[in-house]
Amino acid sequence: MTEFKKYYLDLVMVPLSFMIYVFYHLWLCHKIRTQPVSTVMGANANARRLWVSTIMKDNEKKHILAIQTFRNTIMGLTLMATTSVVWCCGLAAIISSSYSVKKPLNNSILGAHGQFMVALKYVTLLVLFLFSFMCHSLSIRFIGQVNYLINCPEDSTIITSMYVSELLEKSFTLSMIGNRIFYCALLIMLWNFGPVIVLLCSLTMVPVLYNLDYLFGDTKKRKTMAY
Repeated sequence: MTEFKKYYLDLVMVPLSFMIYVFYHLWLCHKIRTQPVSTVMGANANARRLWVSTIMKDNEKKHILAIQTFRNTIMGLTLMATTSVVWCCGLAAIISSSYSVKKPLNNSILGAHGQFMVALKYVTLLVLFLFSFMCHSLSIRFIGQVNYLINCPEDSTIITSMYVSELLEKSFTLSMIGNRIFYCALLIMLWNFGPVIVLLCSLTMVPVLYNLDYLFGDTKKRKTMAY
C-alpha cells in the first residue's frame, strides 16, 4: 500500500495524458478519411496531387521547380531526423552513466522518484525519439524516390502521376507521424517535473493541435473546389 501511494499519481495521470493524445489523433485520422477537406492534412494532400499532376504534364518547364521544392522538404526532414538522433545519443549517454543527472530533480515534486521510475522515463524518451528518427528517415527515402520519378514522362503505364502522388503522400504521412511522436516526447520530458504537469501539458497541447489541424470556414465550398 505504501508503494502504491508513491506511484498512484504516475499510474493515473501519465496514462490518462497519453490516452487523450492518442484518442485525439485517432479521431483526426477518422476525419482525414471521412471528411478530408475539413482538415489541413486532407486539403494539403489534395493540393499535392494536383501539383504532381501539373508538374508531370509540363515537365520541361517545371522540373527545376519540383527539384527545388523537394530539396527544401528534404532539408526540413533531415533537420528533424538529426534532432531526434542527437536526443537519442544524449539519452543513451545518460542511461549508461552514473552521474547525478539521473537522479530526481527535486524530492518535493509530486510523483514517484525511484530509480526504476527515473529509468523508465529516460527509456521511454529514447524509444520515442528512435521512432521519430525512423519515420523521418523513411520519409526522406520516399521523397527521394519521388524526386527521380516526377521527372519521368507521364506516357508510361507504370510511372503515372497517381503513382508518384501515392509515394509523395507516404512521405508526408511518415513525416507527420514522426513530428507527432516528437511532440509526444515533450510529455515525457515534462514527466521529470511530475505527472501533474504531464496532464496539464496534454490538455493544453490537444486544443492547440486542433486549431492547427482543422480548417474552419465554408466546408461545402471547399468540397466543391476539391472535386
